[in-house]
Amino acid sequence: MKVSVPWPPGVLSPNARVDRWTLARAKKAYRAGCGWEAKAAGLPKMTAESIPVTITFHPPDNRRRDRDNMIAALKSGQDGIADAIGVDDRLWVPTYAVGDPVPRGAVVFDFGGVWTREAAE
Repeated sequence: MKVSVPWPPGVLSPNARVDRWTLARAKKAYRAGCGWEAKAAGLPKMTAESIPVTITFHPPDNRRRDRDNMIAALKSGQDGIADAIGVDDRLWVPTYAVGDPVPRGAVVFDFGGVWTREAAE
């Protein structure tokens, strides 16, 4: 199962110098947006002991980027997806990759492994 979310906004970069209120609003908005993207993609609520996931960054341009900063900027989006699927991201076993640039950028989460669907509510 795959889900593609927008590239994290620049204010979420650890190198950005913004006031804490601006940062908090950006984190909240990105988390909610990524959660909605996961729901729209049809990712169901799941239960699992550990979840292998490949996270591929597709930057918006060819500029060089630090992998650690990309991962840090994505944290609130990753939390939003974890909220949507009902599995805490501490149980994820991530592998990170950098793909080709795409217009406006994107981050693709590819979930693998065996998951068990929760009973329909």
